[in-house]
Amino acid sequence: MDHSRRALVAASLAAAALAGLGACASSDDGNRRSTGELTDDAAVTAKVKSAIATDAGARTAGAVNVETYRGVVQLTGFVDSEDQATRAVSAAKKVQGVRSVKNDIRIKR
Repeated sequence: MDHSRRALVAASLAAAALAGLGACASSDDGNRRSTGELTDDAAVTAKVKSAIATDAGARTAGAVNVETYRGVVQLTGFVDSEDQATRAVSAAKKVQGVRSVKNDIRIKR
């Protein structure tokens, strides 16, 4: 391959790489999370699950689903008592990185 063809191939690869990096950037529409935000939210979710297991018990932790979006934690699921739900919410609020907790836990009747 001659020098000019190599330069063209290298320039094409560089342009493709830059285009790919642009796709990874967060958008300005406010709805997409950056890779860092996704990682932070995943870490918060794991910490909340652990805190619920420690503070409210493994049974409660297994019954409560945790989702995090930009530091806002949503708890869902079905537990046996109001006390279990309250303890799960309290445990979630104590976790560093949690901005707020949305409690959608339901009590089994």
